[in-house]
Amino acid sequence: MQMVETRRQQIESVASALFRERGYAATSVRDIAKALDIQGGSLYAHVASKEDVLWSIVSRAADRFRERVHPIAERQTSATDRLREMCRAHVEVVTQNLETASVFLDEWRFLGTERQAAIAERRDAYEALFRRVIEEGVARGEFTPTDPKITAIAILSALNGIATWYRLDGPLSADSIADQYAGLFIRALACDPSKPTVRPSQSIPKPRGRPIR
Repeated sequence: MQMVETRRQQIESVASALFRERGYAATSVRDIAKALDIQGGSLYAHVASKEDVLWSIVSRAADRFRERVHPIAERQTSATDRLREMCRAHVEVVTQNLETASVFLDEWRFLGTERQAAIAERRDAYEALFRRVIEEGVARGEFTPTDPKITAIAILSALNGIATWYRLDGPLSADSIADQYAGLFIRALACDPSKPTVRPSQSIPKPRGRPIR
């Protein structure tokens, strides 16, 4: 049975599309109301403000990423298998919820100070799932020694970039893209016993401050 969207869900769906197309700053409450074919004032019966809509979209997207990836990170399997599946899950969330994922990735900085800090903390906690699996892979000899933070940022930056060019009617399926990306990362990290071990601190400087992703 097909579920009927509530008015709030309709507002968030339309707002996500507009925020992705025009950007949050360039989208007005009137634009959202017009797309829904309602009066601007009627919108406030369902939402407190434009930022309230952005907060809801971003918060739900953050939940979606964590719900898919966290259980995989907790599995008692190899770091290689977990990282591969985490990458696939991340791409799945991005491609199945392209508009909301794009808003989460690009527009969250327009939130107010407290809400922005809350999302930044959740993004850091999500990134930490990837860092931990990479650290475990290095410790077990599955991955070549590398800086887990830099590596996690590189992987997530590449995966997030899919949102800028992926098309549902494109020549590659989301699964195929996910497999190819995950394969690239795993091959790049795979430990080569023929090469001398180099500790991350010897070759990669520690990053300073919070990275901008």
